[in-house]
Amino acid sequence: MIDGINSIILSISHSLNHSIIQSLTQYELREFLDAKHDQYNTPGFIESDPVSIPHLFSSREDIEISGFLTATISWGLRKSILQNARSLMETMDMAPSRFIRSFTPADLKPFRKFVHRTFNGEDCIFYLCSIQNIYNNHGGLESCFVPGPAAGLKSRIKAFRRIFLELPHQPRQEKHIANPSKGASCKRINMFLRWMVRNDGKGVDFGLWKSIHPSELLCPLDVHTGNVARKLGLLKRKANDWEAAEELTAALRKLDPADPVKYDFGLFGLGVFEKF
Repeated sequence: MIDGINSIILSISHSLNHSIIQSLTQYELREFLDAKHDQYNTPGFIESDPVSIPHLFSSREDIEISGFLTATISWGLRKSILQNARSLMETMDMAPSRFIRSFTPADLKPFRKFVHRTFNGEDCIFYLCSIQNIYNNHGGLESCFVPGPAAGLKSRIKAFRRIFLELPHQPRQEKHIANPSKGASCKRINMFLRWMVRNDGKGVDFGLWKSIHPSELLCPLDVHTGNVARKLGLLKRKANDWEAAEELTAALRKLDPADPVKYDFGLFGLGVFEKF
C-alpha cells in the first residue's frame, strides 16, 4: 500500500498535478505522512539537525538551555547554525546550566564577539541574562510557559515572552522573540517546544516537559514545511504566519489528534532532503 502511495506522491512531486493531489484520500495522506515520519524521526536525523546540540548533554537544564539557545539562532544555513550553536556551548565550557546559574558580568565578555546573522553579541548577552533571571527567579523555562489552567499555546508563548523581556533591553532584541500577537508563526519557539514536549521513544525529541501535552503543540512553520503542506492540500493560507501554523496543525490533528506535530518530520524531510 505504501509503495503505491509513494508512487502517487512521486508523480505529484514531478508534475505538480493538482488533480492527483486532490484525489488523495485522508487515509492515503495519513499513511504516506506516517511513513515519512518513520523515515525521518530516527537517531540518524539528529547529526545534521539543530537538535544535535541539546543531544550533547544529559541533564535536564543543560538540554533546556542549549536547546533554547540553539532554536533561537536556527535560521539560515544549517552548517552555520550548528557551528555557532556549538561555539556558544564551548564558550560556556560545555556546561550551560552551571554557567547560567553562576556567571558574573566579567564572564560575559567573550560573548560580545558572537554573531549569527542579525543576532549579535549584545543580543546574546541579553539572552544569557534573561535565561539566568528565568532560572534564578522563575523556576526555569518550563514554568514560564505555564500561565494558568487551560491555557492555549498562544497564551503560553505570550506569557513566556513577557517574562523573557522583563529585564531592561534594547528594542532590537525583541525581534528575536517571536510575537504571536503580531502574527508571527513562532517557528523557532514551536520547534523548541516540540523538542521539549514530545516523548515518543524515537530518540530525537526529549519529552522532558509534562505541563504541555503534545496535542497542544503547533507545527513549526517555515518555507519548507509551508510549501510541502500547500502541495499536499494541508494548507491554503499563503503567508507563513501564526494563522497558517494554526491552519496546518488543525489539518494535521485530523490525521493524529494526540500528536499532530509528529508530521513536522515528514513535511520538513520532504522539503529539505527530497526537494518536494
